[in-house]
Amino acid sequence: MNIFLLKKIVSALIMPLSLVLILLLLALIFSKKNPRFSFKCLLIGFFLLLVSSIPRVSDSLMMPLENNYPTFVKQNQPVDYIIILGCGHTSDTQLPVISQLNICSLQRVVEAFRIYQLHPEAQLITSGHAHGDIMSNAQKVKQVAVSFGIPEEKIFVENFPKDTEEEAELIAPRVKGSMAVLITNANHMPRSIKYFESQGVNPIAAPTGYWVKNSTSEKGWGYYIPRANKLKQTTIVWYETIGRTVQWFKGLIN
Repeated sequence: MNIFLLKKIVSALIMPLSLVLILLLLALIFSKKNPRFSFKCLLIGFFLLLVSSIPRVSDSLMMPLENNYPTFVKQNQPVDYIIILGCGHTSDTQLPVISQLNICSLQRVVEAFRIYQLHPEAQLITSGHAHGDIMSNAQKVKQVAVSFGIPEEKIFVENFPKDTEEEAELIAPRVKGSMAVLITNANHMPRSIKYFESQGVNPIAAPTGYWVKNSTSEKGWGYYIPRANKLKQTTIVWYETIGRTVQWFKGLIN
């Protein structure tokens, strides 16, 4: 088994919902042999699921990740490169190409188009592995960018990076010493910037895909009721926290 696949399996097993399912399975297995332990597993699983799904809790966890960088605005000097980090898609010829992108990839390419309109002198770099699809995410994002009207010859494609660390390693040599803008989801931006900085590149952050919006407005009672989409949000926070911890640890030993 390769290291990349192993990382994905381990990270999937320690996500909130996976932990809840493991706890429920343990509760079922030990329901007769050890009822006390079974009850504890059931209680912890219920509490974890409840807390992870409450908007108030999930938003409080997400905001420190998303509020590190401001929205990109037009710069006073030319931009050389707009880097779009990979996310995901599913190729389906029966769908418009824009509908084949996962929401995170769509958010990033739309932000790239917005920035390109501000800086039409820039060239785009799309990135991302195929991850089992017939086409790489970098190539699929390029197709969408071209459909938006960005000239094909202005788009470089990096088909091979499987994760953010590899993206930084492969893209850095091309953009080093230039004015580069980095696009990824706001929660993913702190980790992404650090990977590029470790390669000697200091891009301008262009965060997109915010989960938490208008956080200062008054909230009704529904803000304290569990929601399925907030469980997903908490899962993303947990994933990024693990990723940043691994990144920090690698920095200590390298």
